[in-house]
Amino acid sequence: MSSARFDQLPLDPSLLGNLNDLGYTQMTEIQARALPELLAGRDVIGQAKTGSGKTATFGLALLNKLRVERFRVQGLVLCPTRELADQVARELRKLARAIHNIKILTLCGGMPFGPQLASLDHGAHIVVGTPGRIEEHVRKGKLDLSEVHTLVLDEADRMLDMGFQETVDAIVAGTPAARQSLLFSATYPDSIEALAARVLHNPVRITVESKHSAQTINQHFYRVGNNEQRLAAVAQLLWHFQPGSAVIFCNTKRETEEIATHLNEHNVLALALHGDLEQKQRDQVLTCFANGSSRVLVATDVAARGLDIESLELVINYQLSRDPEVHVHRIGRTGRAGESGHAVSLVSEREDFKLTSVGASADAIEALPQARHQTLADPDWVTLQLDGGKKQKLRPGDIVGALTRNDCLVFEQIGKIAVADNWAYVAVDRGVWKKALQQLDKGKLKGRSFRVRRVNLG
Repeated sequence: MSSARFDQLPLDPSLLGNLNDLGYTQMTEIQARALPELLAGRDVIGQAKTGSGKTATFGLALLNKLRVERFRVQGLVLCPTRELADQVARELRKLARAIHNIKILTLCGGMPFGPQLASLDHGAHIVVGTPGRIEEHVRKGKLDLSEVHTLVLDEADRMLDMGFQETVDAIVAGTPAARQSLLFSATYPDSIEALAARVLHNPVRITVESKHSAQTINQHFYRVGNNEQRLAAVAQLLWHFQPGSAVIFCNTKRETEEIATHLNEHNVLALALHGDLEQKQRDQVLTCFANGSSRVLVATDVAARGLDIESLELVINYQLSRDPEVHVHRIGRTGRAGESGHAVSLVSEREDFKLTSVGASADAIEALPQARHQTLADPDWVTLQLDGGKKQKLRPGDIVGALTRNDCLVFEQIGKIAVADNWAYVAVDRGVWKKALQQLDKGKLKGRSFRVRRVNLG
């Protein structure tokens, strides 16, 4: 909580009075830093964790410029899930209690279409919803965005994770160019930067660090002898650290296959990534690792280029790289976004001469830690593949809608979604994957059936 107060802002008196009634006096850090920029009409990128007060941040800015007498959609808030959209709408209604005759409408997938059409016929000032359903209403001419003055992309990183990039772009295209755009995201990968460049105009970027803001990489060097010991050490380290996600870097394609095979034979699900894979195989490997269906990826440096995985907990250098800059790049994959991580390197006596180039010495070499268990926990997610994609007009929103139909799954049980030309992948919670597969296999998407199977990674 900052020391700045809401009554120091040029907010409408009715909003200030309501904030006081709600007990909102002092602003959080994101509110204190972002609201002056928002009230000045600037586009803003806000990077802050859940619970930081971001909803009230963009909500107050949106409500402050709203013209209630003009019964048109003036504010649009896009959220990745129905639960978040409902939560945002409730918060906006609470902030708007002192504004008479204001209508805030929620439009989300997984809900009946007819009642939403009836609500739209009666008009609204602010629409909060999920990209798939919003885009559908716009495409069918039922939702007019021509007078939107404020566009909010909330939890934008999650929306892109779920494959909504093209859908979001289509929605944005229906809004006026002269609008205020706000983007809030807990993380800021390259995909978010690209989205911001397309949607926002000269934005102010505001980052509120989490409490654990120090970027920490715990680097270790372990002694190994022959190749057999090196292979055994990889499994032992995975069993010891029990990482949620790990990348093992190798110098050759042959080593990636050798290590992945060895790990799979020792109760560790691992995927190999190298230049000899066909594009479809590569896409499947990267998708399944990125969505958490496999905890371990074994890769060459070239194959791993462009790999963007959040919260990578462990990097293992099967051998020290011949290039010191490559070593720095490898270990920099962990310890991102304020999280701590481990980077470990296996070193034989013949490789000791390489230690100096990476800023270490033989004195830094430790004994291999002893693992308490000889297994790695199963991944949290299972990947399902649908034999249909963009060419069959299949969109992420269709998959989400099918999975949540009749309350089969809740949004928290749906992970990342990737849709290509003729196929789609969706990650679902391991505990419900059979139910999800049955729901997709027996149900219909876009009025037709698609073959669905579990991606076998073993």
